[in-house]
Amino acid sequence: MEHWQISMFIMVLYLAIALIVGVLAGRGTNKASLEEFTTAGRGLGLFLTWFLMGGAIFSAFSFLGAPGWAFTRGAPAFYILAYLAFSLLPWYILGPKIGRIGRKFNLYSLVGFIQTRFQSKPLGILVGFIAFFACIQYLATQLRGMAIIFNIMTDGRIAFWFGALIAYAIVVTYVATGGLRAAAWSDVFQGALMIIVSWVIGITIVKKMHGTTSEMFSKIAASNPDFLRIGAEGSTMSATAFTSVILVSVIGFLMWPHMFARSYSSNALTIKKTVLAYPLFALLIIPLLLAGFAAVGIVEVSAVGESDQILPYLITTFLSLPGWLYGLVGAAALAAAMSSADVITHSASMEFTDGVIKNIFPNLSDKQTLLIMRSAVVVIGALAYCIAVFGGQGVVALLLGAYGSIIQFTPGVLSALYWRRVTSKGVFTGIVVGFAVNFYYQMFATSTPFEIHPGLIGLLANTVVMIGVSYVTKPNTNSVIESYVDDRKVITLTDEKNTKPDISVDTY
Repeated sequence: MEHWQISMFIMVLYLAIALIVGVLAGRGTNKASLEEFTTAGRGLGLFLTWFLMGGAIFSAFSFLGAPGWAFTRGAPAFYILAYLAFSLLPWYILGPKIGRIGRKFNLYSLVGFIQTRFQSKPLGILVGFIAFFACIQYLATQLRGMAIIFNIMTDGRIAFWFGALIAYAIVVTYVATGGLRAAAWSDVFQGALMIIVSWVIGITIVKKMHGTTSEMFSKIAASNPDFLRIGAEGSTMSATAFTSVILVSVIGFLMWPHMFARSYSSNALTIKKTVLAYPLFALLIIPLLLAGFAAVGIVEVSAVGESDQILPYLITTFLSLPGWLYGLVGAAALAAAMSSADVITHSASMEFTDGVIKNIFPNLSDKQTLLIMRSAVVVIGALAYCIAVFGGQGVVALLLGAYGSIIQFTPGVLSALYWRRVTSKGVFTGIVVGFAVNFYYQMFATSTPFEIHPGLIGLLANTVVMIGVSYVTKPNTNSVIESYVDDRKVITLTDEKNTKPDISVDTY
């Protein structure tokens, strides 16, 4: 068998196992239960939660975007390590609090968290739409990554559009049938695979091309010292741009809907243990960055085509490694992409249903809501597929663009938890302004002031407007506010029943 045939066989075998694991995970559960589909019965332990969290974070970006940035941008690629080191730490405090609120009011989405606190349908619809589109952009990142892997690892035999279609079909199948529990067990299998393979392939590439990492960086420093600097003359990124990319990633990371779903599905102790254990998962990014650096000064950028393709290019073309090895790498890269794609697809279906559909049709039964969520999984995947196949952005650009939108929820979420005076009109107006500013700079402006990420500019405008409007509008007065701001006093061990308050709706 030729190398590409061996590679394709291994990747197809991986996909078959991932599909079987995902489908079997949903067996024996109550598939008609809305709570089971959305939060896996709110009883996930540390083992599943850790893999869910790690799988959601490490995606196609890890195997394609990260080495691609190391190869073409050098030191600025270390922004990935910087934000991974700090991104989850605030969840040690925020996660348990959001989890207690979720169990108190029977929540399963970010939309539900914000709408219950501010009792505003317009705000719920707005959050639902923005979360929906941000998740689609994130999902497109994963589908694009999977398409690249299929195409390169089979020497072009699997067309880009067909590779993305295969990945889309498998993810949609097990998410639609098994919900969060299916995603969790699939992530266990996928996470273990990508951790092992990332270290094996990273070390192999560095050893074959340079011998040691010290020799590798010494060669780069000798030939192009500015490549390993940030903000210096000749470096590929200014210090301001580097810092702003880290900030938008750290802050935005906490606002993804699947972060809220993790808190709703686990207890406080599990959340805290997951935060502490999470850095062990983050270590897998190091060998992938080293693989990208290994190609610097040896491989011509023009020979690769797109920077996202440097890792598969090294394996299949430059080093001509055995077919079984790059088949394993292809499977691991697919695992990284799918482990993010499943939770993002799941979250997007919940946010759109809870924020848009249920606010337009408020009398839906749980059975109808569940049917809509499962149908939304298919539609969301199809939209992301179109962006992945017909869009022109790279993996990192797509990801950072999604973060610019999702970060606009930060002022509203933090105010919901810690500021009684904030109003629904203030949060609504702030999000609109922040999203509009971010959208303008991403789509129409050629540059931003001081090279700051558009999402941070939008976040600043968002915060200022939210505070100003909150002080000139009438504050919300309801019992829910105290449950959010001072949740430990309100929620006791005997008051953990799933009770949802009557919501008096704001109209604008």
